[in-house]
Amino acid sequence: MTDLDTLSVNTIRGLCMDAVQKANSGHPGTPMGMAPVAYTLWQRFLRFDPADPIWPNRDRFVLSEGHASALLWSLLYLTGVRTVDPEYEVLGRPAVTLDDLKSFRQLDSRCPGHPEYRWTSGVETTTGPLGQGVATSVGMAIAGRWLGARFNRPDFPLFDFDVYALAGDGCMMEGVASEAASLAGHLRLSNLCWIYDSNRVTIEGHTDITFTEDVAARFLAYGWNVTSIADANDLDRISRAFHTFRAEAARPTLILVHSHIGYGSPVEDSPKAHGAPFGPEGVRATKRVLGIPPDADFHIPDGVPDWFARGIGARGAELRTGWEKMFDAYRDAYPDFADELERVQRRELPDGWETALPTFPADPKGLASRDSSGQVLNAVAKAVPWILGGSADLTPSTKTRLTFGERATSSPGPGPGAICTSASGNTRPPPSPTEWR
Repeated sequence: MTDLDTLSVNTIRGLCMDAVQKANSGHPGTPMGMAPVAYTLWQRFLRFDPADPIWPNRDRFVLSEGHASALLWSLLYLTGVRTVDPEYEVLGRPAVTLDDLKSFRQLDSRCPGHPEYRWTSGVETTTGPLGQGVATSVGMAIAGRWLGARFNRPDFPLFDFDVYALAGDGCMMEGVASEAASLAGHLRLSNLCWIYDSNRVTIEGHTDITFTEDVAARFLAYGWNVTSIADANDLDRISRAFHTFRAEAARPTLILVHSHIGYGSPVEDSPKAHGAPFGPEGVRATKRVLGIPPDADFHIPDGVPDWFARGIGARGAELRTGWEKMFDAYRDAYPDFADELERVQRRELPDGWETALPTFPADPKGLASRDSSGQVLNAVAKAVPWILGGSADLTPSTKTRLTFGERATSSPGPGPGAICTSASGNTRPPPSPTEWR
């Protein structure tokens, strides 16, 4: 760990506890404990360009424990993420300013209590209910695989992004997270990494009052790769864990991090660090421990923004511009697929798609709604090749199976790290396993 690493991690911590303290509301504990992990991911690994936070092949970061939103707001501010308008145009102004941080959890603030998609640029999905964020991340990983199957060509690996989700004990207690994790293991989504913040504290008390299962064993049973970090402040161990994830070609990865909620504060490892500010004296005491000027609120040391610019900023810009050059060549080689992909990015439907919709004349006997729905789905799928859906293996009953061309199904592929996805209207042969990673 360099001096700038330490300084940057503690700057994140300082911004988080100051934002919560100024609002007199919020959750400072998790940002204090997980700042080193989030910092390492963003500064050293995340393929993300703050100057263009919607470029298609970026890595996705999901803050499933959305109550720790101050952590994300601090990262968006320090990395200089730009604003994207409702028309998906990147603007010159920052997504989060220091004034936004100072208005954390206030009405109309760009830094609300939980991340909200399309309200603050850099937020990939709205998160609030625990478990919902990690479940969404599984969908994102499936989408990444589908995009690769649909659009990748030899010498044109357009889509190979990874999805990271930061989850807490509360997420692991939720059924939706378990179901999503089971599906991810079944599909062998090796582009998916969950980071489990195991601080063993809830707002009511310590987790041993309700949650004593062996989470690592559960995820091994799901078919995940599981690794652990004994000390959330050990940036080298954190980096090794992310390298382990990247090297894994056949399974999703769970990184189990043993952290200290409210790290450095007088209420470290206590439920009091979960859902309330530290108080003025507690904030000053914590800053003394971390080497932050105790009476300097929202302190940004010299060199920290530039350090992020030389890390995630430079790396992300290089990756994005390289991808854009590749896409220009792809457009020349595969103009129809390039046009389709650009429509997907702009959320535009194919011209005249609605003319394919069936009509149902009045009939005394009538038609079961599941049957009419199945006809509509098939008609739309013919006209919109990128429509995706699911039915929890109930297609004979729900009538959601596509009855033309290739069937739209996802299942574990023949090779490591692959899922086999046939897209509606896609007449290309199934991708080889090498197209996935």
